[in-house]
Amino acid sequence: MDNQKKKKVLVTGAGGALAQRVINKLKLRRKYEIIGVGFKESSYYDDTIINYRIDFSKRGFEMVFRKHQLDSVIHLGRILLYDDTPSRRYNVNVTGSKKIFDLSLKYGVKNTIVLSTFYVYGAHPYNPSLIDEMFPLKASNNSSHLADAVELEYLSSLYMLKYPELNTTILRPCNILGPGIQNSVSLLLNRKYVPCLLGFSPIMQFIHVDDLAEAIVLAYETPKPGVYNIVTEDWLPYQKAIKMAGGVPVPIPPFPPSLSRQIVRRMNIKEFPDYLLNYYKYPVVLDGSLFKNTYAFKAKYSLTDIFDYYKDQKNLRVF
Repeated sequence: MDNQKKKKVLVTGAGGALAQRVINKLKLRRKYEIIGVGFKESSYYDDTIINYRIDFSKRGFEMVFRKHQLDSVIHLGRILLYDDTPSRRYNVNVTGSKKIFDLSLKYGVKNTIVLSTFYVYGAHPYNPSLIDEMFPLKASNNSSHLADAVELEYLSSLYMLKYPELNTTILRPCNILGPGIQNSVSLLLNRKYVPCLLGFSPIMQFIHVDDLAEAIVLAYETPKPGVYNIVTEDWLPYQKAIKMAGGVPVPIPPFPPSLSRQIVRRMNIKEFPDYLLNYYKYPVVLDGSLFKNTYAFKAKYSLTDIFDYYKDQKNLRVF
């Protein structure tokens, strides 16, 4: 198909493992001109992809919209919870995302996908057994460190309702795992000795990065604006996940909370910050039936497939 007839899609966070899988899947369709944007590293090493290293919270980002006349945006880029200061995360994740929405309106973008996270629901002892998309977002009650994730959700929902022409779809996946994923739980499961809270092993859900990439492409190619949880059909306790990944649980006293927070700080494990402790204490189990029924989505990777990757990584290391 001639480039002039291809739809132009912007993918943010293009240096990340998830975005690269999304880009690869779009490339296989051979009907999209893909523009990648990454603000931390070169976005995508491929001559067939137009890519920029630029912070989308900065003024110069508008050049990308003006130059390429985009049809759609797949917004996957953000600073992770433990990667920077709260103010820097807020500036990029919230203020930067608002700029993306405003530029999308200005330049006539017709399809917008926003990646959120299950963290926005918060981890509380009174969470229901299954959390659907209508459940209140209570993460900021846990910690101010999660405020940017919740505000991004509210911002995205506001634009979705106020500007239906953007066809905004918000995706809330469970724990993402697999090659190249650098989030909290992935880094923890990649360790031989993995911290956990003594007496707690909450039920968790996991999805392989390739399955999530497929879900994102499904939502992009068949726009049905709304908010969707994305999960697989399986779940298991956290400590069992550690063992399936070839790790050894290392219990930490959970009480009093001040003691566990102090121990975690002294351990200096960035992927196990004290403000996420409740997620390793109380279950946050999502109801993914809406996305499954809307898009006929079915994950290809089993939990065994997912955790075997981490087990194999450990077996390859030399201690």
